[in-house]
Amino acid sequence: MRQMARRGFVAGAAAVVAGVVSTVATAHGAFAAPSRQTGSGRTGAPSREGGHRVARRELRGMWVATVANLDWPSAPGLTAAEQQAELIGYLDEAVDRRLNAVILQVRPTADALWPSPYEPWAQYLTGVQGKDPGWDPLGTAVREAHRRGLELHAWFNPYRVANHTDPSRLAASHPARLHPDWVLPYGGKLYYNPGIPEVRRFVQDAMLDAVRRYDIDAVHWDDYFYPYPVAGQVFDDDATYAKYGAGFPDKDAWRRDNTDKLVRETAERIKKIKKNVQFGISPFGVWRNAATDPLGSDTKAGVQTYDDLHADTRGWVKKGWIDYICPQIYWNIGFAAADYAKLLPWWSEVVRGTGVDLFVGEALYKAGDPAQPAAWQDPAELSRHLDFAADYDQVRGHVYFSGKDVMTDRIGTMARVVADHYRNRVRPPR
Repeated sequence: MRQMARRGFVAGAAAVVAGVVSTVATAHGAFAAPSRQTGSGRTGAPSREGGHRVARRELRGMWVATVANLDWPSAPGLTAAEQQAELIGYLDEAVDRRLNAVILQVRPTADALWPSPYEPWAQYLTGVQGKDPGWDPLGTAVREAHRRGLELHAWFNPYRVANHTDPSRLAASHPARLHPDWVLPYGGKLYYNPGIPEVRRFVQDAMLDAVRRYDIDAVHWDDYFYPYPVAGQVFDDDATYAKYGAGFPDKDAWRRDNTDKLVRETAERIKKIKKNVQFGISPFGVWRNAATDPLGSDTKAGVQTYDDLHADTRGWVKKGWIDYICPQIYWNIGFAAADYAKLLPWWSEVVRGTGVDLFVGEALYKAGDPAQPAAWQDPAELSRHLDFAADYDQVRGHVYFSGKDVMTDRIGTMARVVADHYRNRVRPPR
């Protein structure tokens, strides 16, 4: 049975592939004092420094997805008051679980959860793309998160336009309708064409509008660059390659360069606008298998980001283009094709000496899912992940997918993580 992906109903491939390849004290609680130590020991657990008990800084985050109303809002068309109450509920839950960051999806399908001059309001608010919901979700999220001592990372998807292929269903003012030459259908969805320079500039402008207007703590991207492969279908950018691909040995190299440009240019522009805003990316957990590249991980994944998504995630870390990387290591310890216990050490070595923080994306959504392997029926699986990660100094935190699963905690997996590892609140690693 195919596994559902963590990025909304976009069933995207990250999870599917694994199956195929057999601040200050707040009213809600004070932060523990941060440690300057970088040695081993349970992440976030108290240690000794100068005779005082301290806690190491780490990121403890959760993703809150808006695409297809996966997490929030729970349904389109709720009143503004109902939407706000649900959003506050997620922030309060993060505090109760002693987390310190919420990664909120604010640009799910080339639209916006703020009054953007570039793109229409997201349909997931009102049920109608382009309809004003009567309030500012991103502005409210930033303000209310900071009141609670939480970081707010604004999560953007750069190229996805729609989870269907009918441009007439988009708002009349949607840039994809105004520039139909920017858009390609593929796998039942619409995407902006990453090979067009005007597209890359536009999506940057649209995302950076939020950086200028709000006190967000980070720009966060997920795992979608060039789309995940769909059997029997072609992402038809031949004409774009013919126009812009001179000087590259093949289309794959040209596509990777397009993605590199998007990452590098966005990183530079963020720092010019607000140098303290971080830039983080959460890729699919496998860069390349070792059988493909000796620098790759000891895995047998059916998708490799470098080859299939044309995203050189390892290279971005080595070049220092991003502030943090949060690979989706969405497999259990001992999973044959992609073992958590092999991937985490691999990523730890990738970031070593780079100055790029490593946060680990954790598949909370799999816990208690009867379609998942036996390991995911054990409430202690994710707690074991944190025990394992504690021996790797480069790991600076964990992020859980997704918010709804943090709230419902089907078999008590999140409660076990909190009891074992999050006894006090701590600050993010700034």
